[in-house]
Amino acid sequence: MEMGHLRRISVFVDESEQGHFYWVLHESTEGGVWTDIESSVESYDMWLDAFDAGCVALLKLVTDERIGPRVPSEDAAPRP
Repeated sequence: MEMGHLRRISVFVDESEQGHFYWVLHESTEGGVWTDIESSVESYDMWLDAFDAGCVALLKLVTDERIGPRVPSEDAAPRP
């Protein structure tokens, strides 16, 4: 079975209002543009708590810890 390529996902913390921290997941497209794919709804009081929660969200995108988050390959798509 062929795997898709590794997704380029970053976790960062945004502070839209002082003392209110939100985690954000960004993904780089093939054109090099970074787009939001997910972010926290609730804020965190500490930057580190927001970052840790963002890392947990990233790990939820991983189906196999050995290979990381992958783009599904066309070969892996179910056939009719």
